[in-house]
Amino acid sequence: MDWGRAKNVLIYAFLLLNLVLGYQLWNDVREQQGASLGFDSLSESTQRAMEEKNIQVLTSVPADTPSLPKISYRYTHKTPDGPVRLAAPADSKLIFAPGDLAAALRSEIPDIGDYSYDAFAAGGSGDGSFTLHPLFEDQWPLFNASLELFYTDQKITAYLGAPVEIQEAGAATEVLPAQKALGTLVENYLPEGAVVKEIVLGFYGQTFDSETQVAAPVWRFTVENGDSSSYSVYYVQGASGDVISP
Repeated sequence: MDWGRAKNVLIYAFLLLNLVLGYQLWNDVREQQGASLGFDSLSESTQRAMEEKNIQVLTSVPADTPSLPKISYRYTHKTPDGPVRLAAPADSKLIFAPGDLAAALRSEIPDIGDYSYDAFAAGGSGDGSFTLHPLFEDQWPLFNASLELFYTDQKITAYLGAPVEIQEAGAATEVLPAQKALGTLVENYLPEGAVVKEIVLGFYGQTFDSETQVAAPVWRFTVENGDSSSYSVYYVQGASGDVISP
């Protein structure tokens, strides 16, 4: 027997086995990651469209489908013509610690604790301001209204916005699952190579020349454009599934 040749065959066989096992491990990890993000709940047609259009979803797909009503909202004070300077500037890093931010600014913005930070809004793109939205029942943001916090040299120095009063405006109904809303976008609206960065449930509605406005539950999808330097926003209505695109 040619032991040298047999040794080489064994070495190649072990290398091939390691490659197969490595691929299987990588595939298992990828499937587990997809399941943890909620991809396993997407329809086959949606998953197929994601592969064909090379669409990535880099955030988890929410599984909750709460019952939410339409809401009405109005501004209780007129919005200032320009930013209002704070008497005591606050550290800008507090934007990521809502409790500390509310404690630091409550004396000048009493309802600051009723707002949540929006990382993908225009003001949060590095232009010197942060954007926050008022919350309905301390949980769901109203995307139509915003509070801008302006910062300089890592200090929040001014704000722009007016207090908002939010009330229920109808009976609560169960919202459309996020998986179905995402499927509609992937199959019919998102361009090839799109990257979904965030999926948030909140409220949005058309605005009219009226003191009181109405907003309905929506899934907001923030999508990275092909140049990776800007974002597009899609709203999928939680009741009808209709899409409001950019």
